[in-house]
Amino acid sequence: MSKRIILASGSPRRRHLLRQIGISFTADESSVPEDTDGYGSPSEIVLDLSRRKAAEVASRYPEAYIIGADTIVVLDGTVLGKPANAGDAGRMLRLLSGRTHEVYTGFCIIEKPGERSVCDYEVTRVTFRRLSEEEIDAYVRSGSPMDKAGAYGIQDDYGAIFVEKIDGCFYNVVGFPLTRFHLRFSELKKN
Repeated sequence: MSKRIILASGSPRRRHLLRQIGISFTADESSVPEDTDGYGSPSEIVLDLSRRKAAEVASRYPEAYIIGADTIVVLDGTVLGKPANAGDAGRMLRLLSGRTHEVYTGFCIIEKPGERSVCDYEVTRVTFRRLSEEEIDAYVRSGSPMDKAGAYGIQDDYGAIFVEKIDGCFYNVVGFPLTRFHLRFSELKKN
């Protein structure tokens, strides 16, 4: 019998992506606060938060693979996390309008009981077309931006039409870099 896989996340997008590649798992959301202050770089943020999320949930399982992940949007060196409210979502979308930003997603897989782990991250550059105030207001009213870093989802109705181009992994922008994860998880399971 193979080890259980635990996803330390409540993200419906991550759940969907893992199911898409045939991974059977149990979701057990971490309560680690997503505070981005005090870090030196975006990669440090997503690597540390994903590691802390996986470790917190791993403490509840004596034998399993535990996957933690974290996604942030970075514009001109400023981290745009999940919006605090509708006004904050609108502010973020106005900042992103007509500009290129980076999406960072880190993940950490902890194997128990061996305490082995692998952590990695992916960066994707995303360019938004210029958005009208009406489009921003309609998207914010839909409620869709409220649980997403940078206040948008590339897989959403309006979010999909805001993006002019991407350079890098599409699934990273959705919230989980499937190819990099698959390769690193395969390495961990072999060793």
